Parts: sequence; structure tokens; C-alpha cells
Amino acid sequence: MSLEDRVKTLQDKKVDLEKILEDEENRPLPDNISVHDLKRQKLAIKDEIERLTHP
Repeated sequence: MSLEDRVKTLQDKKVDLEKILEDEENRPLPDNISVHDLKRQKLAIKDEIERLTHP
């Protein structure tokens, strides 16, 4: 997998997590543990993209 493919895959996964996070936050009683975990995953992906694009 090329670097560009890896970054694209990570960006796609981040978009998916953002949608899941938005859905969870808009529930009448959001699960705070899930919200926290989703935010952590999203941040990890953001950091990985940053690391790959700015060595």
C-alpha cells in the first residue's frame, strides 16, 4: 500500500468515525464512554495522518 493510499484509508476511516460520533452525541442519552472512545480513535487517526504527511 502506498503512502497516499494509507492516508486516504485513514481519512475515510476518520469520516466514518465522525458520523458515528455525531450519531452517538445526538442520541437522547449518549453513552459517554463510547463518545470518549470514538474521540480517542479519531484523534489517533488524525495524529497518524499528520505523522505520515509531515515526517
